Order: sequence, then structure tokens, then C-alpha cells
Amino acid sequence: MYPTWRQSAGKTFFIKRKESPETIRRKDFIMKRKLNAQWIVGFTDGEGCFRIDIFLNTKMSIGFQVLPEFVITQHKRSIEVLYDLKSFFGCGVVRKKRGQNDNIYCYKVRNQRHLMLHIIPFFEKHSLLTKKKIDFINFRRILLLMKKKEHLTSEGLKKIRKLREKILR
Repeated sequence: MYPTWRQSAGKTFFIKRKESPETIRRKDFIMKRKLNAQWIVGFTDGEGCFRIDIFLNTKMSIGFQVLPEFVITQHKRSIEVLYDLKSFFGCGVVRKKRGQNDNIYCYKVRNQRHLMLHIIPFFEKHSLLTKKKIDFINFRRILLLMKKKEHLTSEGLKKIRKLREKILR
């Protein structure tokens, strides 16, 4: 346990915490920083990505799996902002990025339900300002096709591939 001093109603008192002073300072810093919608829009314009991966998967009815994801990547020195985004949206995970050096982390949302309930409505209400807006529109179209189960048909997969090409440009 680590001793710390706190002040409340003008009185100073001593408390014992299980966390180190460094962790307490980090938590206090994070709690003081509140993300706002326009900041998230700007940050996503610069650092975010709307991805659609299509994998060969023989377990799927048409032999392919469509995986949508919203991703923001940062160096580990800025990992707090990734956790702030996770907290703001109420979904997703923060993980070390595969195949990269140990210093790169990402915030990812892959769950279709979370994408439709949290990410899509946010960016519909708070419009992106760069080319990423077009990526978002196509990403949203793909998710709507998936919601209708069109990704499970050959024709639907062709539509998704065409929209995906627009995102990759």
C-alpha cells in the first residue's frame, strides 16, 4: 500500500491506496481529460481507419468471411487516449498491434452490433471532414448490407468488394 495525502472541504487527511503514486497520477490525469465530439472527429480524420477485411473461410456458406473494423493506432506513449476512446464509445478493445514493434497499440471495434450502435451513429451525427468521410460512408453501406445478411450471398459479396475497393483507394 502506498500512502497519499488528499484534501476535502479544506481538511487534509492521509489515506492508504493499493496503487502506486504513478498510477494515481495517471488516473487523475485521465479522469481530468474529457474527450469531446469534435476532437474525436479530428483525431479520427488524422489517425483513424474504417477497414473491411475479407478472409477465405470454408466454414462460411460462400467460403468467405467479411470483417468490418474501426481502428485508431497510436504509439504506446499515447495509449491513454486509446483507453479514453474505449471509455467514450463504451465498446472495443485496446491491444498491441500485431506484427509491429512493441510500441504500437490500437483501439479496435469489430463487433457488428457495437459498430452499428455506437460508431456509426456517432459519425453520422458528427461528420468527418477529410476523405475519410467517403470511407465512412462506404463502411456504413457495407455494414447495412451485412445487417441484411447480404454478405452471405455471392451477389452481396460482390457489392461489398466494390465498396471495399473505394475504401482502399
